[in-house]
Amino acid sequence: MATETRTPLHFSRFEFKYVLDRSQREEVEGALQHFVELDPHVASRPHHTYFVRSLYFDDQTHSAFHDKVDGMLTRSKFRIRTYGHSIEDRAPWFLEIKGRHNNLVFKHRTPLAGEFDQRAGGYELSQVLLRHATPGTVLEQFEFELYRRQIRPIVLVDYLRRPYLSKFDPAFRLTLDTGLTAVATDAMFSDTAAMPLPMLRGFTVMEVKFRRHVPAWFHRILQAFDLRRQSISKVCAGMQALGLCTEPD
Repeated sequence: MATETRTPLHFSRFEFKYVLDRSQREEVEGALQHFVELDPHVASRPHHTYFVRSLYFDDQTHSAFHDKVDGMLTRSKFRIRTYGHSIEDRAPWFLEIKGRHNNLVFKHRTPLAGEFDQRAGGYELSQVLLRHATPGTVLEQFEFELYRRQIRPIVLVDYLRRPYLSKFDPAFRLTLDTGLTAVATDAMFSDTAAMPLPMLRGFTVMEVKFRRHVPAWFHRILQAFDLRRQSISKVCAGMQALGLCTEPD
């Protein structure tokens, strides 16, 4: 799947998030058309979207969750990401570490190679990663966290993403994520997992990603629709919806 496999394996950038209701989504997306265009890799796809599936890891005390809700300036989490609804889609898998240092977001990913059991879960899934993730810093850090903190897969998050690129600055990217669901599971594909739980039903998560500054035209859109940045994490929202964790009072 060209759009996803061309995502850089390593980057750091700023990311701002906004939550839009249905009417805001339509109005904002309409206003954006003067300044952005669809990522060419989704231009011919139905609904101009692609599917994203991420299985997140955390330790027994849910440290990654609490680091996020506590606003820790330096934090990170591991996940597996793919872009297929089912095993039959034969989409690539990536082991990723994503985090934040001060205001800068970083992501490093490494692909999985060879044939492996895509239905593996829990301990067996971690062994799949150790055997099939491309050697390098990401795999080394994952192995360290696996044994030091005993991280394990806990929550699967799915959604549909519509990506846009700025007509004027190729480094400015904007995505609209809808249909978010979460399920407590330790596998990417499982016949025994519970039904996914919808979260943020009726809302769209808009993310803007850039390296230096937000363009003036986007500032005008924010002002026109009175949009405010929100510190929202899809996995944290999923864990809260599933009752796995709650924010402190």
